[in-house]
Amino acid sequence: MQRPKIGLIHATMNSVQPILSAFQQHAPDAVLVNFMDESLIFELNERREITTDMVRRLVELISKAERSGVDGILLTCSSFTPCVEQIRDLFDKPLLSADMSMLEKAVEIGNKIGVIATVEAAGPTTEGLLKQAAAAKEKDVDIETVVIYEAFKALQDGKKEEHDRIILEKIKQLESSSDVIVLAQFSMARVMEQENDFQIPVLTSPEISVKSILSEVEKNGTHRLEERQSV
Repeated sequence: MQRPKIGLIHATMNSVQPILSAFQQHAPDAVLVNFMDESLIFELNERREITTDMVRRLVELISKAERSGVDGILLTCSSFTPCVEQIRDLFDKPLLSADMSMLEKAVEIGNKIGVIATVEAAGPTTEGLLKQAAAAKEKDVDIETVVIYEAFKALQDGKKEEHDRIILEKIKQLESSSDVIVLAQFSMARVMEQENDFQIPVLTSPEISVKSILSEVEKNGTHRLEERQSV
């Protein structure tokens, strides 16, 4: 069987290692091709909204991935998840956002959901997507969202231990009022590499995203095989 070739679309270097580690653990045979425009996340942090120009640049990046011959494309920055639905039909290959599968799982687990983000735009974006996921399941959820930009700044400055400490402290604070906690960005997944005694589920998206994109690639391949056989 041919090894799946996955294009990874990054808007920050901080998301690269978590998704590479997740593929190494859960799909080591996958061939990964990385595409990066880090200026996107810096501009988003400044503007606090996704502009038409940002979407255009994102489309250009995804187009490069598709032209390279990948079987599927995964957008690793959750802040740009709202763009995916409006641009997905522009591409022939499966295109997934980083976090929708994780958010759907969070809605299944509980009614009280804590959201922790380190990028300003990622907090409300994740909250909005959780509400969409809950509405699709006809479920009422109570969401508490916290943005801790100082953790993002610490990671950008190379202070990884400080980044992890800030996030872990916030998780402990939210545990008493939540059924499940969602870490909104790939870059936050590194805190789960440590031994923790969390009292409730804490979800990160890399592992779930790997399984989701590979599932979509398999379905897309099966669909095309059926098309060829019917001709």
